[in-house]
Amino acid sequence: MRCVIARYPFDLTKGGVWESMKGVTPEPVTGESVIIGRRHYPAKQVGQVITRQDPRDFSVGEVLRAMTLLGFTCRTIPEGAPAPTESPLQRASAMLGAPHLSV
Repeated sequence: MRCVIARYPFDLTKGGVWESMKGVTPEPVTGESVIIGRRHYPAKQVGQVITRQDPRDFSVGEVLRAMTLLGFTCRTIPEGAPAPTESPLQRASAMLGAPHLSV
């Protein structure tokens, strides 16, 4: 399928995106995301991998539109909903490699 991202046309297929994202470790999701396989990837990370462009060159909407047309599930944060945050204790525990603690 031909998709335009950052003013450049790309011929993308679902299998091609799947192959491109294979072996890529997902960054923490704090906003819009794309589900590829069993992993949730930030939309900007997916756009960066499949286009090989700087994430500042395209919008999240362009990536979500293309991924939706290809049949991937996309998640958005509803307006007014706060972004998930972690407490200082959880952040310090993660830095020290301690198991996840519920607060």
